[in-house]
Amino acid sequence: MHPFASYVLRSYYKQTGWNEDNLYANLTRSSNALLDFSVPRGLHFSISKSPNPLFKTTYSMNALPSLNGSVGYIFTSCDLDVKGSGDVRFKDMVDRFRVFDQPRRPEGKEEEWLAGERVNTRDYLLYGRIYVPTGRLDALYSTRITPTLQGMIAAISDPRVPLSSERSRSHSPSSNVMFSLQHDTGKVCTEYTWSAEDGMWGVRSLYNFGRLGTHTDSSTEEGEKAGHAPNGKSKVKRVDEEEAMEGGLKGRVSVGGEFYFSAKEKSAGVSTGIRFTTLPDATPPSFQVPSSSAAGPSSLRGPPSQPPTTITALFNPMLGHISGAYAARVSRDLSLASRFDFNVYSYESEWSMGAEWWQRRGKVRHPSDSPDAPQPSLPDLADEVQGVVKAKVSTTTDVSLLWEGRLRNVLVSLGVVSNLSSRSKPIKSIGLELSYFSSG
Repeated sequence: MHPFASYVLRSYYKQTGWNEDNLYANLTRSSNALLDFSVPRGLHFSISKSPNPLFKTTYSMNALPSLNGSVGYIFTSCDLDVKGSGDVRFKDMVDRFRVFDQPRRPEGKEEEWLAGERVNTRDYLLYGRIYVPTGRLDALYSTRITPTLQGMIAAISDPRVPLSSERSRSHSPSSNVMFSLQHDTGKVCTEYTWSAEDGMWGVRSLYNFGRLGTHTDSSTEEGEKAGHAPNGKSKVKRVDEEEAMEGGLKGRVSVGGEFYFSAKEKSAGVSTGIRFTTLPDATPPSFQVPSSSAAGPSSLRGPPSQPPTTITALFNPMLGHISGAYAARVSRDLSLASRFDFNVYSYESEWSMGAEWWQRRGKVRHPSDSPDAPQPSLPDLADEVQGVVKAKVSTTTDVSLLWEGRLRNVLVSLGVVSNLSSRSKPIKSIGLELSYFSSG
């Protein structure tokens, strides 16, 4: 379950038109949602409130295994439509398998002029959190410099950190300041980073093959997904649209890499990756909102022409690590993923499998097999998502189970991690997380 602060940050990106999914760091996000989901440990509570569209507060407490808590504040320059935990779209609060839309060039906010002078300022977000009783402080500042350029500053201050000579032996969290500059043109997204603690410089870049999406396409996405143009006429296929190969998948390819080095630590690293993902279906099983004169079985459509699929491969030559992952949605409510990791130097390997299954209210047949498709609110087709069950198993003998759902107005996460090969301690950890937040 996303923390409230992460939900607000994603809402800020959406409001300002920034695509965080176009970063090289998020290349494997779809498969990670099924294979690397986090399971709560102990007992955790969080309560958050949005007094107004610009300011938010959040409080959290861990009751087990030790008692501690935190207080956080968030301020944004733009109004955010942040829902309460009882009416927020549940899928916006969890990591899940997704096939992302075509990348688009970011657009900035419209200029506002008064008496010949520009009066509007660039968007920004401020976030701070203090932990008790440790006194650790986390801070984040994000601002939109230009329509295609975003800057971020993150800081950590921990008074418990020992001297630098003892830090390497204790592995304690350290105080640090990190800078990030992200440049996204849609086709290419590059991120430059610097960390003050170890003097680490880094650059990441992702290149997307194929044509870019347009914001006009985004505004008419619902109509086009139903196979119709915005004016209600049949959709006319463009000559530059990709053709699906016989017996294959229609999709796009993205390639990227990263390089980082530290003169202080006298270390460096490099990695590269590639991702294939199917394009959002041009004629998925969607339906038109029936009017009084045109409602009936003709508005329901058949199965998708291809299963939503993502295939990724990563290679780190310096560490000798190779990773390949495959994830697909095999039915409306079931997605599966598999990943194989191998080290060419030590010959160590790991095979992981994961799945997610969506739970819905009632057993009403829904005309869409795609959870990402926009769903008009119709009383006779009510099919609200109530929760999701995730499971992961790997050759390390660890098995992780997680249920995330909503009980009345509270978001709940319940999970367990077990070791099947251990008879003395088969349960490694178990946890429960409860989250409530209001919008007013």
